[in-house]
Amino acid sequence: MNLTLYGYADEWIAVDCGMMIRQDLPGTPLQVPNLETPKALGIIPRALLITHGHEDHIGAAAWLWPHWQCPIYATPLAAGLLRLKFAEHGLSTEVIQIVEPGEALQTGPFSLRYLALPHSIPESCALLITAGRYRLLHTGDWKLDPEPLVGPALDPERFRALAPIDLLVGDSTNAPVPGHSASEGDVARALATTLAECPGRVVVSCFASNVARIVAVARAARQTGRRISLMGRSMERMVGVARGLGYLEELPPLVPIHDLGYLPPEEVVVIATGSQGEPRAALTRLAQGRHPHMELAEGDSVIFSAKAIPGNERPIKRLKTRLRQLGVALYDEFNRPSLHATGHPAQEELATLYRWLKPRHLLPVHGETLHQQAHRELAEALDIRAPLAPLNGDMLRFDARGLTREARHPQPPCIVSQNAVVAHPGLDDAADPRARRGRLYLALPVTATDTGWTRIGRLMLENTGASALDEDSFSDWLDETLDTIAADTLAELRQRLKPRLLAWLGERLQHLPEVHLQIMAAEMPTYG
Repeated sequence: MNLTLYGYADEWIAVDCGMMIRQDLPGTPLQVPNLETPKALGIIPRALLITHGHEDHIGAAAWLWPHWQCPIYATPLAAGLLRLKFAEHGLSTEVIQIVEPGEALQTGPFSLRYLALPHSIPESCALLITAGRYRLLHTGDWKLDPEPLVGPALDPERFRALAPIDLLVGDSTNAPVPGHSASEGDVARALATTLAECPGRVVVSCFASNVARIVAVARAARQTGRRISLMGRSMERMVGVARGLGYLEELPPLVPIHDLGYLPPEEVVVIATGSQGEPRAALTRLAQGRHPHMELAEGDSVIFSAKAIPGNERPIKRLKTRLRQLGVALYDEFNRPSLHATGHPAQEELATLYRWLKPRHLLPVHGETLHQQAHRELAEALDIRAPLAPLNGDMLRFDARGLTREARHPQPPCIVSQNAVVAHPGLDDAADPRARRGRLYLALPVTATDTGWTRIGRLMLENTGASALDEDSFSDWLDETLDTIAADTLAELRQRLKPRLLAWLGERLQHLPEVHLQIMAAEMPTYG
C-alpha cells in the first residue's frame, strides 16, 4: 500500500492512498495506512494526488479521505474507479478532479505535472513536483514498454528535457533483475499461441486492473475463434470503466456468464479474478466446484497470466493443487513464463531513465530491503547519491545537504473491520481473564486432506454465558480456515487454529469468552 506525504513551508500534499489485502488474517481484511502519525504532527494535506488506478494506490482513499476533506486529482481511469468507490461509501464525488496525462496544476507552494509512463494499467503517471528551488520526480509504478497495447509508448524527449532532477523517488520492485522487462505485445502473442493448444474451456486469470492483458486475451480469442466471458466483480467493474473511456474497443460483445453452458467448450475463454489465490475470488470458487454457472473438468485449462505477489505463495499453491485434482491443465510463470510481463522496470530500464533525467539524488521506494539496496547500488554506479533506504514511518528531509532521516515513527497496522478503520486485532485481551465473559466449548472432529484439514460431522459447540454467536457464519468461517492451515499433527493444528479463532470471535462478539478448544481425529465416511 502506498501513501507518501511531501511537505514544504508548512504545507503538505499526499501522493497515492492505497490498501493491501491481509491473507494471513481471518476474513482476509483490508489493511490501510495508519493516520495517527500525521495527526499527531498536525499534517493535513491540501491535496491528494493519484499516480494510477491500482488498488495499492487508490484502495484506501474512501476510508482515509474523510479525515482530510481535500481535493483529489487523478487521471480519467483512476478518477472513474475512485468515483465508484466514493459512491459506494456515500461520499461526494465532486472532490475528484480529472487531470489528463501531461497536464500541470498548482496547489499551495507546489507546482505539479503529470508525466505518462507505461505500466500494467493505462494512464500511470510520474509526478514532477517543484517546491521552492527543488525539483523532484515521484515515478510511481512504471516500465519502458515499446509495445504497451493500451496507451502511447514513452516519449524519451519529454524526460530528457527535465534533466537534471534534484531528487528522484523511484520504483525498486525489480531493481535486482538484470536486463529489460518483457512487453505486453510479447504476452499477447504468447497467449494466442497457448490458446490455440487448449482443447476445452480456458480460464485466463490476471489482475483486473491489467487492461492491456484484457486486450491481449481479446486478440488471442479472436485468432482462435473463442467467445469471451468475465468472472469477478472487480473484473466487471474495471472493464466497464475502461470501456467507457475507449480503452477496450478490441473487446467483442461479451457472453453473459450464465449462458456459458450453451457454448461448446472449445469456443469458451473466461477472464477471471483470483490469480493470487484469494478465497472469495472467481477462480477459487471454480477450483472448489462452488461457482453457480460453470464447472471445470478434465480437458479444460487455466492460464495464470500474473506472477505471485510475495506472501501469496501458499494460497496460490493450494489453488493450483485443487485445479490439478480436477484434471485441469495449468500454464503459469514456471512452465510458460512468456504469459506474463511485469509492470516494473528491470536494471536496464532504470539505467536508461536515469541517464535521461540525470538525478542528483535517489530515494528508493517499493519492494523490500533487498530490492532497495540493489536500487541504491545501481544508482551509485551511475554517480547518483543514494544515502538511505526508507522504512514505513520515516520522516525524511531533503535540502542542500541532501537526504537525511529526521525521525522514525512506528506504524501499527490498521485494518478495515465492520466498515470502520481499527487497530490490528491483537490477542492481548484474550490472555487476560478479566476481559473474558462466559465460556465457549468447541469440540472439533477433523480429518486430513491433500490440501489441509476438513471438519467431519456436526459442530459440537456449547456457549455458556457468552455473547450470542451466529453458528452458521461461524461454521462457514471454520471450514474455510481449516482448509488453509498447514499442520502435520492435531497439536500443531490446534496451536495454529486457536489464535485465529480468538481473533474471529474478538471481532464479532461484544465480550471475548474463555475458549476451550478440543480437536479430535475422525475418519472420512465411506459409501459403497
